[in-house]
Amino acid sequence: MTREEAEQALTTAGAAKDDQFPLFEAALGCALHEEPGRDPAQARDLMLEATHRLTRRLQREAPEEAIAETMAGDLHLTGDPMTYENPDNADMICVCARRKGLPVALGLLYLEVARRCDLPVYGVDFPGHFLLRIEADEGPLALDPYAEGRVVLPSELSRRALMTGLTPDVAANLETLMAPVSDRAVLIRLQNNIFARASQAKDYARAERSALRRALLDPRDHRPWLDVAAAREGQGALAGALQALGHAQQLDGGATIAARAARERVRLRLN
Repeated sequence: MTREEAEQALTTAGAAKDDQFPLFEAALGCALHEEPGRDPAQARDLMLEATHRLTRRLQREAPEEAIAETMAGDLHLTGDPMTYENPDNADMICVCARRKGLPVALGLLYLEVARRCDLPVYGVDFPGHFLLRIEADEGPLALDPYAEGRVVLPSELSRRALMTGLTPDVAANLETLMAPVSDRAVLIRLQNNIFARASQAKDYARAERSALRRALLDPRDHRPWLDVAAAREGQGALAGALQALGHAQQLDGGATIAARAARERVRLRLN
């Protein structure tokens, strides 16, 4: 797949309704957009194996145990604390090959397998660390895909929330902490991770690609275009930055003050 073909695939995914969003295939499209020409067959095979194994385990184990044992026990999918900042940890093809990744990248694989087995598992946009929510007989449970799918106790959730700066009343509200998000939001969070790391490293070309993918995956949101513009400006591509700012203003009805201010700044640099 070429980069242009990947962009077309992401555009198609972005047009899908939330309940029909092709999570795993869109994640592969993001990986191929970043590094075209690779073969995603191994990643697809891994998901097929995971589906078969989870199907068998669900016949004899509780859902929260079955998915954790399948993904972490059988397939050895785990976090990568030693080289956490490695870009491969956010690339779905590399994650499937290495069996290591960021919390949200691993969580994405759990979600894909859960969808295939009709398990009620959802992403949780927990501050600072992506988690999963699974509906169990005793109520919703939080799973940590980075820690081999282990259950996170409510007291630990509250402690983690407090450490991120949330107020005690919010940290004590488990329904708020475990509010499910769409599959689209999960993949966008992964692209946000890539953008933040690339921007910090001043790899503006990579930052631009990740921001563009967010724009394609959620075509109604103006904010990714602001990041596209910032990344292009970082590369000195001022005309392209102006074009991206124009997209942001169109999507937000022309009311984006930040976009207007940034556009004027870039325009003055062009002159």
